[in-house]
Amino acid sequence: MHCVIFAGGKSSRMGEDKSLLPFGGCSTLAQFQYNRLTKLFTHVSVSTKSAEKFDFEADFLLDPKEVDYAPTAGFVSAFRSIGAERIIVLSVDTPFVNDTVFQSLIDADEKGLDAVIARTATGSHPLCGIYHRSLLEEFERMLREGDHRLGKLLGSSKTRYIEFEDEELFTNLNHPHEYQEALSRFYGQDK
Repeated sequence: MHCVIFAGGKSSRMGEDKSLLPFGGCSTLAQFQYNRLTKLFTHVSVSTKSAEKFDFEADFLLDPKEVDYAPTAGFVSAFRSIGAERIIVLSVDTPFVNDTVFQSLIDADEKGLDAVIARTATGSHPLCGIYHRSLLEEFERMLREGDHRLGKLLGSSKTRYIEFEDEELFTNLNHPHEYQEALSRFYGQDK
């Protein structure tokens, strides 16, 4: 299955581009995610607004220039660029999602579904899941209309939610303190 790392967000809560923060011995979080996911998936792409900001080689999928920061742009770009009928996606800022999570999503996927999405007690995680090409037309409509509510799309589609108990696997690095906590957790000490 083709994996797409979503790294085109605005990072407004972080105060700087979180995809460019150092992590896990790599110069950027994006490179850390890319390196580890290429060990799990044959094809990995990075969805972004600009490939020039990264200092590593990868298959970059560029969001349409005229679109503000929105995951819908990444989905449209991914499905237009990749011939796959389904893609598995992960946000660049969730470095603890592991192969067990991916395998559970893949095992739950089947023909006739539009999406398979990870969910925990705190809610669903739309940027950790499998999306089928059957949603492309709806993504294109959403992009045209400036409607970027993935939850609404998933609620009106054939979506299967897979429950996970470990919230820490889905930790998002949205704020500086969350990034610092993730570094401490990754390295087992304060950095």
